[in-house]
Amino acid sequence: MKFTDGAWRTAEGFDIHPAREVRFIEKLENKVILTIPSFHVYNRGCTLSGPYITCEISSPFENAFHIKTYHFKGDKTCGPSYFRLNDKNACLEVSEDDAELTIESGSARLVIDKENYGYGLWYCGHLITRSCDGALAYINGNNGNYMREQLSLGVGEHVYGLGERFGNFIKNGQSIEIDNQDGGTFTEQAYKNVPFYITDNDLGVFVNHTEKISFEVASENVSKVQFSVPGECLDYYLFAGRSMKDVITLYTKLTGRAPDLPDWSFGLWLSTSFTTDYDEKTVLSFVDGMKERGIDLSVFHFDCFWMKDSHWCNFLWDNEMFPDPKDLIGKLHDRGLMVCVWINPYIAQQSELFDEAAGRGYLIKKTDGSIWQTDLWQAGMGIVDFTNKDAAKWYQSKLKALLDIGVDCFKTDFGERIPTQDVVFADGSDPLRMHNFYAYLYNETVFKLLEMERGKGEAVVFARSATAGCQKFPVHWGGDCHSDYPSMEQTIRGGLSLMLSGFSYWSHDIGGFEDKSTPDVYKRWAAFGLLSSHSRLHGSTSYRVPWNYDEESVDVLRHYVNLKEKLMPYINEAREEACKLGLPVMRPMVLEFQNDLVCAFLDKQYMIGDKVLVAPVFAKDGWVDFYLPEGIWVSPGGHDRRVISSGTYFREKRGYLEMPVYIREE
Repeated sequence: MKFTDGAWRTAEGFDIHPAREVRFIEKLENKVILTIPSFHVYNRGCTLSGPYITCEISSPFENAFHIKTYHFKGDKTCGPSYFRLNDKNACLEVSEDDAELTIESGSARLVIDKENYGYGLWYCGHLITRSCDGALAYINGNNGNYMREQLSLGVGEHVYGLGERFGNFIKNGQSIEIDNQDGGTFTEQAYKNVPFYITDNDLGVFVNHTEKISFEVASENVSKVQFSVPGECLDYYLFAGRSMKDVITLYTKLTGRAPDLPDWSFGLWLSTSFTTDYDEKTVLSFVDGMKERGIDLSVFHFDCFWMKDSHWCNFLWDNEMFPDPKDLIGKLHDRGLMVCVWINPYIAQQSELFDEAAGRGYLIKKTDGSIWQTDLWQAGMGIVDFTNKDAAKWYQSKLKALLDIGVDCFKTDFGERIPTQDVVFADGSDPLRMHNFYAYLYNETVFKLLEMERGKGEAVVFARSATAGCQKFPVHWGGDCHSDYPSMEQTIRGGLSLMLSGFSYWSHDIGGFEDKSTPDVYKRWAAFGLLSSHSRLHGSTSYRVPWNYDEESVDVLRHYVNLKEKLMPYINEAREEACKLGLPVMRPMVLEFQNDLVCAFLDKQYMIGDKVLVAPVFAKDGWVDFYLPEGIWVSPGGHDRRVISSGTYFREKRGYLEMPVYIREE
């Protein structure tokens, strides 16, 4: 949200009260509290009216600062975050002179200007960012009040992250709303909004709010990142380190890290697709067809129509298509496959579960006490209220019945279209703050059930919606994309953006979701998909088995399935770093080669861990541009060895079995 009209004027409808000077300082054992008038106090008469801003500064651990600012402390927007954070508060070293207050945590320090409030964040003597005079402000608006902060950007500094966003990989120049929406992969909306950004000046910023947050990233003011929230409070964290990897490790220490996943999850997943017709015969023909063609499968996924249409979700198999689901699941297990089924948190009015859930108070209600319902997606559907612990247990009980007959994991679809107007949650949560956080509760409910029933290290979901902290409930996939090269490009940008938002694992629909791709796109996307952390064949209106395209697609899919198996030792190394440090398995080039200025801009190639470089092909004619940083790079078969003394671009024509893949030698 923009509050100014150019450099000199305030936008119409707003009145900005910037933090001006530090009037009082209270030093507690693990916290410093600053009282900051929005005006300079020249005499006692100045103190009789006007907004004050309070700023509480603490540190959850070394090299991280927690800054909570507020105008009216008693306002509900100043309540605790819904994130259960590991914020135990480290001891601070505090010193001051007449002009400055210095607060140290590890090798990081905040230097606060007392006369003209603002601060500089430093790490080992290096300036990371500044909050300059007037950057922190309380704002009155015609449609409500806001809190705002602005942090400086250095020359050439680039901003990344803020969730799975499909526009430009570098966020400079963008206005971004943190607001989960079901918008596809070709709009400015996103399924996975994460209020965390990272820069290549080794800065991380996490805005600790679950309601809509507005970011102006070098847009309203091209030398600053501005973030604002409605209400009376702004709560955020700063992280500083030696590298972007350090920053991600600090951020995930606070919000959580991905657990390890079972080996089988890294193999190939095959789906029925969405609106296709399928029954037991169809399913087994796909599985057996893949085996006959020498293509290893790990997981078979049943999408929506394993349940009867108009009844989603009742968690009951359509007995016309699947008269004996337990027997079918057993046949799939006998073939060495795990089984996944599609679910969502919506209960159609036609579902056998609607009356049960409504009668027990398990669905989101309207303010008049009636059930909130909509016809968008399923006729008359309600939404499970996961703030009600009994509702969450009830939902888990329905899923446990599926686990009991052999289902191994769940695709947790949807969770973005959560109402904010005229609704009441069971625990009294603010609907505006619950909108994004609903994805967390939904996926946590399912993931924790799988951990209880299958054991830690064996739990897997395939989730679409997410927010901060959802990296603890992997895996996430990219959502609904078209089936062409521009969509493939959008998809990889979204995934790399998510990987710089604290997430470690990611997947997407090989070949695209909407429509049916050409055989050419399918083959190029298969190469990219099999060298993502997780790999799934899924679509909307057509089957995604390779022989549904052409026979060469069979050869391409088999080749990259086998290549991924050969590269699993490198993927396993990256898995260990994901669990221990929170680093992504699929890494944007800038994360691994931060000192190579070219890598700051690369968003169509990536690393798997720190050793394997992958450059997907995005053209029918097979021409691909890729960049090799300094080092020795060898193709997996060893037939192509390149010694790069300084980073070099290559433009080469590659066949379907020749996507650029290189391993960095030690």
